[in-house]
Amino acid sequence: MHELRCRRIYVTAGDDDGFRVLVDRLWPRGVKKDSAQIDHWAKEVAPSTELRKWFGHAPEKYAEFSALYVAELERNPDAKAFRIEIRERLNEGNVTLLYAAKDETCNHAAVLKSWLEV
Repeated sequence: MHELRCRRIYVTAGDDDGFRVLVDRLWPRGVKKDSAQIDHWAKEVAPSTELRKWFGHAPEKYAEFSALYVAELERNPDAKAFRIEIRERLNEGNVTLLYAAKDETCNHAAVLKSWLEV
């Protein structure tokens, strides 16, 4: 099995990124769609607008945010289908989850990665 990774959308694509998936609900500021180098935009697996706004990227809320986001993923039939697709993609090569958040550890892509790996 290949590697599942997270990377900021603002970082130049790597040769070994494999299948690149944007996992933000909103298109990242300053990124042109024709130069984003994404293979799929999976906005349906991003946190709900309400949860995203509540979290506000506040590190002290990260643990609670993570639990609430996982609960959303568990209730989301699109997320379950996405998990299957990602596992199939990992049989073929690396998969990189792309996100726009500045914090590289306390963000929804990290939570999603952990959820996908279970």
